[in-house]
Amino acid sequence: MHSTESVCPECKKIIEASIFENNGRVLMEKECPEHGKFEEVYWSDTSLYRKFQKYRHEGNGVSNPLTSDDEGCPLNCGLCPSHKTTTLLGNIDVTNRCNLNCPICFANAKTRGFIYEPSFQQIEEMLKTLREEKPTPCPAIQFSGGEPTVRDDLPAMIQKAKELGFVQIQIATNGVRIAKDIEFVRKLKNAGLHTIYLSFDGVKEETYQKIRNFNALPVKEKAIDNCREAGIQSIVLVPTLVKGENDDQLAEIIRFAADKLDVVKGINFQPVAFTGRIDRQSREKQRFTIPDLIKGLADQTSGEVPETAWYPIPFVVPISRFIEGIQGKHLPEFTVHQHCGAATYLFVEEGRIIPITDFLDVEGFVELLDDATQDLNGTKARNLINLARVVREIPKLVDQERAPKSINVTKMLINIIKEGGREVTSQFHRKTLFVGAMHFQDLYNFDLERVCRCGIHYATPDGRIIPFCSYNTFHRDKVEGQFLKPYDISTK
Repeated sequence: MHSTESVCPECKKIIEASIFENNGRVLMEKECPEHGKFEEVYWSDTSLYRKFQKYRHEGNGVSNPLTSDDEGCPLNCGLCPSHKTTTLLGNIDVTNRCNLNCPICFANAKTRGFIYEPSFQQIEEMLKTLREEKPTPCPAIQFSGGEPTVRDDLPAMIQKAKELGFVQIQIATNGVRIAKDIEFVRKLKNAGLHTIYLSFDGVKEETYQKIRNFNALPVKEKAIDNCREAGIQSIVLVPTLVKGENDDQLAEIIRFAADKLDVVKGINFQPVAFTGRIDRQSREKQRFTIPDLIKGLADQTSGEVPETAWYPIPFVVPISRFIEGIQGKHLPEFTVHQHCGAATYLFVEEGRIIPITDFLDVEGFVELLDDATQDLNGTKARNLINLARVVREIPKLVDQERAPKSINVTKMLINIIKEGGREVTSQFHRKTLFVGAMHFQDLYNFDLERVCRCGIHYATPDGRIIPFCSYNTFHRDKVEGQFLKPYDISTK
């Protein structure tokens, strides 16, 4: 298919790699002069790979990079001038402490023997760095760890993010403190928290016993109940998928979320990324890719969520570009690599799951906007003519007979196109269940072309903004190493 650059899983040197088809799958092959050949599944289905390839969009990156690109990707991450996508979601690890001791975790403070915990002042500076990104300030922030809720000043961080203008504020949590301390949940809500990303391994007790050493499912359910009581209405379940471990629960996770649609607004499946060295046989046994999710969910729902319902993340770029052209201001553009993630929207009505593709010609919708954007010329009159044309065409793309009866889909789409603000898009999300997948890279499937198009970035105490996959593979130890303090067993 094509060539790219990757890394040697042993020495991390940059090496050439080939991405090619073989027996219906897409593979990556690379060879290190010192450590030999490596072959890895890149995508497990060729047809889906080609479908997603069609929706590649080029981003323009940032106009105020913080580092140079003289050493090349991924050594100059910062962001450098070669990066193609602005920060869509900023991550800040606020601690490496945790209130669990899971056998699968290798990065917690107890195991590593040190504390990494930026001060509030350092976190404020990281937030400012994200908001100072040009031409589009980072719109969304996620506080993560470790377990961010072990910090009592987390509400103050959320308040500061709100003051600095972040329109979406999230935390990534295991849910333990959320389940135990509803007053703390209320503090998070009152400070301005919008969304809780809740780790969620599945719906079976034995899954949690194996992964967490105890049945954590009641904790997850109590955390959801406490969010509901405290007024937090946006929870995203985050299952890490490992073949043979929990990939048989895809449909059950969907049903679990659909039953709690008043507060659970999304599922973000994350196929496993391998940390450290692992032999090829073990990788083949456990490797789970985005097509595995798409096909598995279609099978487990008997086609209720079909393969055709899924599109890559940059599929929506024409929507933001049209609204940007109409409003005359910069908006976040999801110009991430087309094989990094996938998504669909599901409506739930009377226990029935209805994918958005059942009643909306989504490809026709983005083609309509893409064509209309070409005709925008910056004049108010011309823009209004194009907007009116789009509004006239939208009803033709909606099959009202198959659409959910509880909402006016046509009106909702028109409002999004005409107004495009956070409140309008929030109304859309409140009516649907977002189902997505993001496959973070490891040393075996690492593709530098994907890295330079990443839209999920870490802000670091040394003043940089680093793409997610390159941070975890190349930069984390060095960054954290500058800000360590010894682990004290008495530290809570």
